[in-house]
Amino acid sequence: MGAQPPTRVRRVGVLSQGSASTHPTPVFQAFQHGLHELGWLEGQNLAIEWRFSEGSAEPLSRLAAELVRMPVDVIVASPTRPALAAKEATGTVPVVFIQVADPIGAGIVTNLARPGANVTGLSSMSADFGGKRLELLKEALPAAARVAVLWNRPSQGSIFVFRAMELASRQIGVELQDVGISDPNELRGAIRTAARARADAIMVLDDPVIVSYREQIVPLAAENALPIFSEYPDYADDGGLMAFGPNTAEIYHRGAIYVDRILKGAKPSDLPVEQPARFELVVNLKAAKALSLELAPTLVARADRVIE
Repeated sequence: MGAQPPTRVRRVGVLSQGSASTHPTPVFQAFQHGLHELGWLEGQNLAIEWRFSEGSAEPLSRLAAELVRMPVDVIVASPTRPALAAKEATGTVPVVFIQVADPIGAGIVTNLARPGANVTGLSSMSADFGGKRLELLKEALPAAARVAVLWNRPSQGSIFVFRAMELASRQIGVELQDVGISDPNELRGAIRTAARARADAIMVLDDPVIVSYREQIVPLAAENALPIFSEYPDYADDGGLMAFGPNTAEIYHRGAIYVDRILKGAKPSDLPVEQPARFELVVNLKAAKALSLELAPTLVARADRVIE
């Protein structure tokens, strides 16, 4: 009986604006777990090439070109800037984007149902729900007049979210204070600026870079008695007041399904861009108590999860 032919190893490139120092993050763990569930095992039939731009947009084009030259069978890009860099680097290697706030607005695809070309993926719809998050903030803090928005300036997706939030803020009746940063060394100054301007809360725009700064941001906000509102539950779990948004781990887990389909022969142009079907409201009553805040029972009752 002849020897079994060697298993073909498929190569997946991951292009992230996050940091190698925080890898693997919970969301990328969810992505890897999804691949394993589908039979893709690193060291056996799968190799993953990780590329991180450490919060900067500048290296992304070079890193995307590296992955194309290897070559990889598919590029996974997260969030918006890496997705754009991957799209610009290749018209042939399939690209799966994950956690992109507005794929059409960013120019990554022209149609969600029929993305065309070699790019598809999963949207977080962050730009569409900025107004809803401000409404929830106003419900939690009815007297709030000024909200500081902490975001990562190199993140193109966060630019879309911030602009959408600016439009919504006028109708909701709150003033936004831009305390965006380009470097983690700016965090302390940004939060102190918010406190000096008497902001009533901090709204975090959670791209992967800002999420990686969570352990610094939460205590700084607490020092300045500023409640944190976020999109994803990571901040609420660590001491923020509230979170409202899609389940990020679920989005990354489903990203593995797209990679699996492409590795098995599907064309990206035939895979519609997926939008989150479920949104979660997380309320941290422990944080509310520490800030001497009394949240409306009706708001707490609507929460999918309450931290006590």
